[in-house]
Amino acid sequence: MRITPLDIQQKQFKVKFRGFDMEEVYSFLEIIREELEELLKENTLLKERVTVLENQVEEYKKIEQSIRDTLMTAQQLVDEYKNNAKKEAELILKEAEIKAENIIKEAQDKVVKIHEDIVDLKGIRRHFKEEIKRLIESHLRMIEFDKEREGEEGEV
Repeated sequence: MRITPLDIQQKQFKVKFRGFDMEEVYSFLEIIREELEELLKENTLLKERVTVLENQVEEYKKIEQSIRDTLMTAQQLVDEYKNNAKKEAELILKEAEIKAENIIKEAQDKVVKIHEDIVDLKGIRRHFKEEIKRLIESHLRMIEFDKEREGEEGEV
């Protein structure tokens, strides 16, 4: 059972022979009542303050959780950006390698084509030289033939 200040104030004691000084008892009870009343007020204020502080703690916990969630999301985004950047770099590198291979292939094809052209040109040059040689030999024979004819005509 809880005792309230009102209980203390209304408490009546029986008077007996050789009992306590009633005025002193009532005076002491009044002091106790006032102290209890102050303690109850202070207790009520402290309970209210505890409630406020508990609410603040809850709010701080929510903020903390929100910050943690935000940090987790930020970390996930950073990881995702890293992965995407890595994949993009790999893709760019692969494309560059393919382009380099194509350029090398084209250069090799051009070298082969130039070599074939050189061989063709050498063949044409050799054929042209042979034609010129035949033409010169043919002209020399014609000149010799003309000389022989002139010589025969001079003898006649």
